[in-house]
Amino acid sequence: MNNLPQVKVGIVAVSRDCFPESLSVNRRKALIKAYTDKYGAEGIYECPVCIVESEIHMVQALEDIKKAGCNALCVYLGNFGPEISETLLAKHFDGPAMFIAAAEETQNDLVGGRGDAYCGMLNASYNLKLRGVKAYIPEYPVGTAEECADMINEFIPIARAIVGLSDLKIISFGPRPLNFLACNAPIKQLYNLGVEIEENSELDLFEAFNKHAGDERIPAKVKEMEAELGAGNQKPEILPKLAQYELTLLDWIEDHKGYRKYVAIAGKCWPAFQTQFGFVPCYVNSRLTGMGIPVSCEVDIYGCLSEFIGTCVSNDAVTLLDINNTVPADMYNESIKGKYNYTVNDTFMGFHCGNTTTKKLSSCSMKYQMIMARTLPEEVTQGTLEGDIIPGDITFYRLQSTADCKLRAYIAQGEILPVATKSFGGIGVFAIPEMERFYRHVLIEKNYPHHGAVAFGHFGKALFEVFKYIGVPIEDLNYNQPKSLPYPTENPFK
Repeated sequence: MNNLPQVKVGIVAVSRDCFPESLSVNRRKALIKAYTDKYGAEGIYECPVCIVESEIHMVQALEDIKKAGCNALCVYLGNFGPEISETLLAKHFDGPAMFIAAAEETQNDLVGGRGDAYCGMLNASYNLKLRGVKAYIPEYPVGTAEECADMINEFIPIARAIVGLSDLKIISFGPRPLNFLACNAPIKQLYNLGVEIEENSELDLFEAFNKHAGDERIPAKVKEMEAELGAGNQKPEILPKLAQYELTLLDWIEDHKGYRKYVAIAGKCWPAFQTQFGFVPCYVNSRLTGMGIPVSCEVDIYGCLSEFIGTCVSNDAVTLLDINNTVPADMYNESIKGKYNYTVNDTFMGFHCGNTTTKKLSSCSMKYQMIMARTLPEEVTQGTLEGDIIPGDITFYRLQSTADCKLRAYIAQGEILPVATKSFGGIGVFAIPEMERFYRHVLIEKNYPHHGAVAFGHFGKALFEVFKYIGVPIEDLNYNQPKSLPYPTENPFK
């Protein structure tokens, strides 16, 4: 995954001048030890130049952590803390910041050894709001050295996503296909998030692809593909074209990312792509996504943005799927009922033509695209990757800008069941608690498109904090609510 930032958290301890500085010094040492004992020293930096008590100290600490290459900040209240200096530190730091505070250690030292950081955290949060400074504050931000170490570790994937967004360029090719208004993508919110976008014509991509004809790197790339596909290589004759296309995209990324470090692609894949290029790009899209370069289908710009965020949070490949079809009653009765605690309406199938990396498929075959082949010659629809997606925990989520440029997001945790889909494409049987209500009162009610990003694991906690941090209003940060918590639009008499 060379398309993701490496996070280095600068840990700066602060102290109010009427409290013993030694409290912050000793508690910082204990925090660093607790973190390195459990998680190792990589990814954190202990600011040694000072304990921040004043604005001058703040400047010194800021210069030190910048010099050390820190791209994330942890402000640690070893005692009550200096509310002005500590919040100025977060204000002037160019990157995500978190605030945590030390709990008292023992009843035997509550006179000279009492720090009152529990109180100081309230003042810190108040001053952050006054200054309009964003900061991540954990659910319960006061703890022992070991508990605060865990909080920092939970902050790292959140910080990775926020740092990644600040240096991301989305490259798109072509307008969305006809009848895909759901993939509407107002770009204003991309700029608000600090994301750059480069919109290109399909003709630009086609020209670049043709210029790669006969590229000397194609045979080696074909061998890579053959090794990955193994017995699933059902269409070997199309591999040279797919290799040519992959090299085209990789070269385009290097030539066009400009001053940005990270890239995601919103690609075109129909209707004219097949007849002009002579294949479908699904397998290549899956390979790039497996490398940590998310590629969305159907020019879904907010889809690839969502994928990138999930890749940062999970530090793993993700996928983008249609929330596609219901699970038939006979399949439910035979394979799910009585074995798993889900109703039939908690289940559905997530599907896309073949953009899911081989790493996330139980087995795979590279074939032709059946839906497209209904109206086109089969030979131009070759290149899709098919297989059932591996069972296990998942998070289904999406960040979206509405047509009037308002940010909105949803997160739903669930699982892919070990149930054979008996269907085609990259597909899995998904189960999400209360999916029936979530489908109606979030996905439909809030006008979400049919594409959702899938992270392989339960990452709802981190994603929720990322979306909060980047400015999604809490009323538009939705999740699959339990029955005991009705949705605002839910009919109470149903």
